[in-house]
Amino acid sequence: MSVPVRAAPSNWRRAATIMLVAGWPRPVPTAPSRPQPPPEGFRVLLLQRSSNQGFVPGACVFPGGVLDAADRSTDWLCLFAPHHGPPRFGLGPAPPQLATFPVLPTARPEAVGEGAAALPDDIAFRICAIREAFEEAGVLLLRPRGPGARDQAPGCALAPPPALTDWRARVRRDPRLFLKLCAQLDCTPDIWALRDWSGWITPFLRPGTRRFETAFFLCCLSEPPQVFPDLVEVVDCKWSSPSEALESLISKEMSFAPPQFYELRRLGNFASFSDLHKFSLDRESEGTVRWMPIILLTADGMIHLLPGDEMYLEDSNFLENCMSTEKKTEEIMNEGEKFHRIVLYNSRNFRDCTGYSIHVTVLPKHRHVYPKSFVMGRSRL
Repeated sequence: MSVPVRAAPSNWRRAATIMLVAGWPRPVPTAPSRPQPPPEGFRVLLLQRSSNQGFVPGACVFPGGVLDAADRSTDWLCLFAPHHGPPRFGLGPAPPQLATFPVLPTARPEAVGEGAAALPDDIAFRICAIREAFEEAGVLLLRPRGPGARDQAPGCALAPPPALTDWRARVRRDPRLFLKLCAQLDCTPDIWALRDWSGWITPFLRPGTRRFETAFFLCCLSEPPQVFPDLVEVVDCKWSSPSEALESLISKEMSFAPPQFYELRRLGNFASFSDLHKFSLDRESEGTVRWMPIILLTADGMIHLLPGDEMYLEDSNFLENCMSTEKKTEEIMNEGEKFHRIVLYNSRNFRDCTGYSIHVTVLPKHRHVYPKSFVMGRSRL
């Protein structure tokens, strides 16, 4: 049974990220320069973080960032009214609350002063993810104010406003201005296009590491919108299918932190855009499972243990400590059978490892899917 943990010494910052997945039509004869469609029939937006960033510098990530008090503001109520009201603004019945390890404290610094009327988490996280997609990538996931929010067709991004650069700079300085932008465009954040997908808690690796409790959403778009990296946090962008992202990882054109690598491999289960979209709709009533990996340091690498793995322990001691062994990674892998883990070979840094693999022999829960086991040979890197 999980019990709440103390807030100190770590305070996880709450955050949200969004996997923007776009259908990719086949090129037409009159447009031979258009990229060929990927085998999966869809691509996901990946943003390359600046090497100057303190958290995962240089890595490719999905749009996202830290929850701000402005994302929970009651001022949003006026914008959603009169067509959509609290508590869920037309999102439908709330999914079940799934017990997960660890149970983090409910009192957080950013919650101070919000009051009982502040927007609930499931709405605030969606607004946060949509705001960050605008700040980092210039993508506006908005829809005109009005009824019809339960439309389950793939979403469509709004064309960027003429003063895109100015608005982004203003919103970055003051997240409260995102509501003002929405009001000026007579739109609401398209919270209905976002599907609950997963949740990740940054594991302990070393003292002082930034740690986040991040909600992952999936948003299927009928076509890829224009993307404008902000050139501050994000220096480049790319639409990649799961298989293309893997090839970029192998060739060292891209690097991914373990959660992003895991989620890209999970998306690789779907053969088409329509399959992925239907799956996200069918399971949205199941709720979201949030995971905190436990780090096992080996003599020559690192293993991220996930719930269900035979070595995973729901022990609060590992909230602020790693497991360790003098054995090499290969020895550890040869000893077990029940796996749910991400393995980094010959390094304890995902950017420098000489091999990156996922091993899954457990069955998924809550009608979700897990990645298929995959070993990226160390010699190939």
